[in-house]
Amino acid sequence: MPVHEKTLALHGGAPVRSTLLPYGRQEIDDDDVAAVVETLRSGWLTTGPKVAEFEAAAAEVAGAAHAVAFSSGTAALHGAAFAADLQPGDEAVTTPLTFCATANSILYQGATPVFADVSDDTLNVDPAEVRRRLTPRTKAIFAVDFAGHPADLDALSEIAAARGLVLVEDACHALGAEHRGRRVGGLAAMTVFSFHPVKHVTTGEGGMVTTNDAALAARLRLFRSHGIDVEAHQRQAAARWRYDMVALGNNYRLSDIACALGVSQLRKLPANLARRRRVAERYTAAFSKIEGVRTPAVRAEALPAWHLYVIRLVPEVLRADRDDVLAALRAENIGVNVHYIPVHTLRYYRERFGYKGGEYPVAEAAHAVEITLPLFHAMTDADTDDVVAAVDKVIAHFRR
Repeated sequence: MPVHEKTLALHGGAPVRSTLLPYGRQEIDDDDVAAVVETLRSGWLTTGPKVAEFEAAAAEVAGAAHAVAFSSGTAALHGAAFAADLQPGDEAVTTPLTFCATANSILYQGATPVFADVSDDTLNVDPAEVRRRLTPRTKAIFAVDFAGHPADLDALSEIAAARGLVLVEDACHALGAEHRGRRVGGLAAMTVFSFHPVKHVTTGEGGMVTTNDAALAARLRLFRSHGIDVEAHQRQAAARWRYDMVALGNNYRLSDIACALGVSQLRKLPANLARRRRVAERYTAAFSKIEGVRTPAVRAEALPAWHLYVIRLVPEVLRADRDDVLAALRAENIGVNVHYIPVHTLRYYRERFGYKGGEYPVAEAAHAVEITLPLFHAMTDADTDDVVAAVDKVIAHFRR
């Protein structure tokens, strides 16, 4: 590893990198381009054969009987909330340490998200806290696989089964992750994936819900297409024009163009996962030796997919806060980020539900010291070395 100037770029020194390394980025190759072009020339642009092909491929990858494509991960979460039959007056327990889409999907159905604090090691929702938040109005649990580490699915499944609740796994970070040797995707009543450009595979925007329950799959398909009982491609194939609207759905369909890209991208998932795990392994080996940095925990039963690599600073060791360190790393051209601002501290949730801060101390404490480092499958070893060098440089400067 090259020796870098000790003066921080923030203070006029030379940055570790000459160009910005983003925290996440897609990788598109000629096969992906060719797949999209073929579909553009096929006569089908939306709700055609590539949707079914992508769904079948995703179901196989996830180890589930059914997969239903949606226009985004958020749309897929909303579909899961609909399929779980959330209604006004119902509650669903979820984590505050997630992107707001998880909780918003509960609100879209008129139900109330009830937050439960996270476990300090994985930052996934704590099953003991979930139990504390259950009421007679609870209908579902929305767990999140934070950063790609599976939630405690065994404990959460036990809670759900005992109370007759629907367990929805927000696995938008966790395509390809495993829990006790089983692929995430068929372990909860419904599992939600995202294909945003920073994820393991991309369709541009897109999402998927996998399930082993045929009735849930049918409700998901109904919801994504206006609540109409027969999809357009089915009517065309049967030369029929009649249809009925039997529920209030939405237009959440994913196009054939996006699905063509998804089919091509899914073939690369094993290699993408291997590369992400290799970057995470190199990071952990290096950061474990740097005083002032706490590396992500991995439980024995989990094989994470490593969507994010989130370090936590140790305040007692440093004479700077998270934002100071973040600014210094960005000046070194390391595209660090923060995942996530706890949902209950966002203005909309504060004003609607009266949160003041302090309600979920583990999540809030983690947020105050966390930094997301670059991690994507196109990263080279040299990119990884640059991140390590920058963190070492910045932490050394701020260490007491």
